[in-house]
Amino acid sequence: MEKQAITLKIAGRSYPLNIDREKEEVYRLAEREVNAYLAQIKQNNIKNWEETDYLAIVALNFAISAVNMRRSREVGDEEMKRLAHLEEELARYLDNQRD
Repeated sequence: MEKQAITLKIAGRSYPLNIDREKEEVYRLAEREVNAYLAQIKQNNIKNWEETDYLAIVALNFAISAVNMRRSREVGDEEMKRLAHLEEELARYLDNQRD
């Protein structure tokens, strides 16, 4: 994969990165998401909070989203296993009905 140098700006700081060229759009969208959520929570003006506190909450929010997504996928996997099991049972039942 071909690499590309990009610079992302998060919370007013620049971060130069070398990424796979095909992933640039994902990185740019993520940059916008982080900055948008950061701006949203900064509107709360929490006393004695610094930039790192707000960034910690942004990270926590995205981590919670990732955990929820992983859990929902696991539930989906379990449902698929149950469906496969039911399909096998149905096939056995139908086979027995033909005999």
